[in-house]
Order: sequence, then structure tokens, then C-alpha cells
Amino acid sequence: MRIAGLLLFIGLCVFGVTSSLKICAFNVQSFGESKANNKRVMGLLLKIVSRCDLCLIQEVRDSKGEAIKALVKDLNRFDKSNSYSYVESERLGRKTYKEQYVYIYRKNMLTIKEHFQHPKLEAEGTNETEVFSREPFVIRVQSPTTLVKDFVLIGQHTCPKSAMKEIDELYGVVKQIHKKWKTDNVIILGDLNAGCNYVTIKGWKAVRLRNNPKFHWLIGDEQDTTVRERTRCAYDRIIVHGQEIISGVVPGSAQVFNFKENFHLTEQEALEVSDHFPVEVDLKPTHRYLLRNEL
Repeated sequence: MRIAGLLLFIGLCVFGVTSSLKICAFNVQSFGESKANNKRVMGLLLKIVSRCDLCLIQEVRDSKGEAIKALVKDLNRFDKSNSYSYVESERLGRKTYKEQYVYIYRKNMLTIKEHFQHPKLEAEGTNETEVFSREPFVIRVQSPTTLVKDFVLIGQHTCPKSAMKEIDELYGVVKQIHKKWKTDNVIILGDLNAGCNYVTIKGWKAVRLRNNPKFHWLIGDEQDTTVRERTRCAYDRIIVHGQEIISGVVPGSAQVFNFKENFHLTEQEALEVSDHFPVEVDLKPTHRYLLRNEL
């Protein structure tokens, strides 16, 4: 009996790896009515997003708000073992071009305690009225199944022309979050345009998120987050800040999800979904949760 109990415990620990919390960020490239009405595209989006416990969707372009509603409704039909909900930002953009950030998440796995749209900031030493083209959308997450129970996500899609300046300004956003919520456990994620022609070696040296050792870049410069074969750029990133959340990351779990290869698509078929691949990372589960649920 003792041997059987020991084997059960070992088995629970092994199986527990699958109970980690997967956090994703996906620029779906002009997600709106057209893609929502395309059954093939929506079918692929369901497969991609349902892999995640929480997914930041970027470039939502639907002013009516129907595309996200349709996606979440289909997710609940597609994956009946989970219950999906979402929280969305304002429509953001300096001129007529507008986008939204949307976090889609499993209500049975986590709770979004608070969220806020970051206010427009004034850039120091310039005459500009704002730094971000699309201000960060911030959520505070309560996750009972992970070692880190309380953490913050900063979703950001930078403007390519001002990518480095916007990435640098995220340092100030982290500081404000610490002041507001008294937490250092922060994950920055999204299409930061942090690669290829939008960044320079000299410019990186002035970016605080880049040269401050408290920020860990989980998606490296050598990664390719683009669908097109002719490009190789690490535009989409995941950056973690705070010792507790850094220790709470499953080693080696941060990666690019190449849905073109995984679903055996041609480049053109993949581009119908997006010109970006999602990026993802897993957070370690709590042992108490593993034992209770497996038993």
C-alpha cells in the first residue's frame, strides 16, 4: 500500500505539469467582421486561443464589438470543459485608425480583479501630448492554481516608428503599477515591434526595460514571431518583472507558437489568420492544487 501511495504521488507530480497556467499574446492583424465571418479562419483561431488560459488579443478593429463576442461564444462551444469570458479596452489610436486590446480568459481558472486603461502621458523633453500610440491596457489577475496568486499584465502594441520610445516608457508604467497596487509581479506582453528595422543596437542601450536586470526578456532576439518566410523578426515579446513571478515561470515554457507548422498550413493559409505568431509562457502550478484536483 505504501508503494502504491508513493507511485500515485509521483504520478500526480508528473501529471501536474499539464496544469500550469498558459498565458499568451496574439496580434490577430485587423481582427474584425471579415475574419469573424470566415469559418476557416475562425476555426483556426479557436484552436490557437483555446490552448491558452489567458490570451491577449491585439489589433481588434471591429467598432461594433461583434467579432470578439462571436469568438468567445464559439470558444465556449468548442471547449466545453472551460468557461471563457473577456475584458476589453477602449478603442485606441491617435487619429481615425483605432484598435482595441482584449483579454480572453478561462473564468474557471482565474479571476480578473481589476483593470484600467493607462492614461495618456506627456513625453519628457518633447512637445508631444502623448507617448503611446495605443496606451497600455492593464489587468490584475488572481490565480488560485499557480504558485504566484496575484500578478499584473500590461498589454501593449507599439507603433513601429516609435517602438523603442514606447518600450522605454513601459518602465514608468511598471513603477506606477507598483505605486497603485503595491506589487512587483508584472508581465509585459504583446507586439512591441521589438525587432528588425524598428530597433537599433545603440537605441537599445537607452531603453530601461532592456538594460535594467530586473526585467527578464523571455522571448529572445533570435526568435521569429512573423508568419512570412522572408522575414525573421522578434516583434512580439514577453517580459517579466519581480522575483516572485520570475521564479514562478515554468523553465523553457516561453516560446513562439508556430501555428503554420503545427496545423500544416501554407504560408498563404496562415496569413489569412495573421502575419504574427502568438507568444506564450506557462506559470508553475501550486502542488496543493495539483493533489486536490488529481485525487
